[in-house]
Amino acid sequence: MQYLRFVAIVAALSVVALDSGHAFPFHASCHITWKFGIPCSQVSSKLVAQIKKWSVSRCPAGGRESCNYKLKSASATEIRASHSTPVHKYVDDLTFTFFPSHSTCMSKGYSESTIFFAILDKGTNYCNLHNLITGSGLNKAPGYEETTSNSICTQYSSHNCTYY
Repeated sequence: MQYLRFVAIVAALSVVALDSGHAFPFHASCHITWKFGIPCSQVSSKLVAQIKKWSVSRCPAGGRESCNYKLKSASATEIRASHSTPVHKYVDDLTFTFFPSHSTCMSKGYSESTIFFAILDKGTNYCNLHNLITGSGLNKAPGYEETTSNSICTQYSSHNCTYY
C-alpha cells in the first residue's frame, strides 16, 4: 500500500512539474558546470580546504549549512564528499570532476540525495555545491562562470543558499 502511495505522489509531482514549465530531475539532485581562469589544481585545493573547514558538526546559528561536510577522497581529477543536513541528518553525495585546459579549468559538480524517495529539495543540492564555491572564494576567480538550470538541478530557481 505504501508503495502505491509513493508511486501516486511521484506521478502527481511529475505532472505538476511538467505543467508548471519548471521541469526538474525526478530525484533530488543537481548538475553544475563551472569555468575558472585558474588551474584546476588551485580549484581543487581550495575546494578540499573548504570541505575540511566545514567538516565541523555544529552549524553557525542563523546561517547557511556551512557544516557537516565530509571529504571522502580527492585526486587531481576528482573530489568526492558528502554533506548532511543539520536537523534531519539527510545525506547528499557530492562529486567535483576537473578538466584542465592550459591555465584554465572546467569543472562539473554533482550533488544527489542518498534517500531514494527524495524528489523536491528546495534547492538544497544546488546549495551544497554553490556554498563550497562561494565559501572558498572561487566565485571571485578570474573567468568564473556557473551554468545550471531547473531541468538538471532540482528546484534551482527557488534555492535559498543563505539558509541551505
